[in-house]
Amino acid sequence: MKKIIAAGLAVASLAFATAAFAEPLTLDTPIEKIVANPDGKKVLDADLPGLTTHPAYDQFKGMSLKDVQPMSQGALTDEALKKTADDLAKIKS
Repeated sequence: MKKIIAAGLAVASLAFATAAFAEPLTLDTPIEKIVANPDGKKVLDADLPGLTTHPAYDQFKGMSLKDVQPMSQGALTDEALKKTADDLAKIKS
């Protein structure tokens, strides 16, 4: 009986973990959540080089790209964010 319950809990936790990645990644998604997805990190590193290695990353990683844009001193342009949004939308969840 304990084995059945343990197996059920393992399956439920796996389903929950998979569901966490099922949400689409957008410009409103916290940056750290995008980075937690390997494909999302690849998009950020390609489209917004230096973002994930920025010295202040720990200070803004909980914010969305839309939230960070006004504070980026022009580094996150509308065009760059549009490309990023398009590339994030292509990620299979």
